[in-house]
Amino acid sequence: MCLRAMPLAVLLTFASGMAACGNDNAGGMQSGKVTYADDVLPILQKHCVECHAAGKEGAKATGLLVDTYASLMKGSDYGPVIEPGAARTSSLYILITGKENLTVNMPHGRAPLSDAEIGTIKAWIDSGAPEH
Repeated sequence: MCLRAMPLAVLLTFASGMAACGNDNAGGMQSGKVTYADDVLPILQKHCVECHAAGKEGAKATGLLVDTYASLMKGSDYGPVIEPGAARTSSLYILITGKENLTVNMPHGRAPLSDAEIGTIKAWIDSGAPEH
């Protein structure tokens, strides 16, 4: 019985060694960390800042500014829109998916965010919503 387990042990050792080699980032691949500055801000600039910046219609109506990390994390007149670590209960995620309330989805009157953009924002929130 020990002899049958031996090839599995060798395979697992080999696989873990290969996985460790793949984590050295030598190929210039990103670490996978999603941040506001690098990943989320460009999406917000593309889809949201037009209305949710100081003096703009969305900001006036809700108090939500998305042009800085601090303002986004502050939230709107109705409370926080980001619950770090919990995208599914974060208002921002709920509104951009358009699934919770089909009459209120963002951005108003414009093309919705792509699935990839929504996925990026979800991953960012779920990872704790880091700024950098």
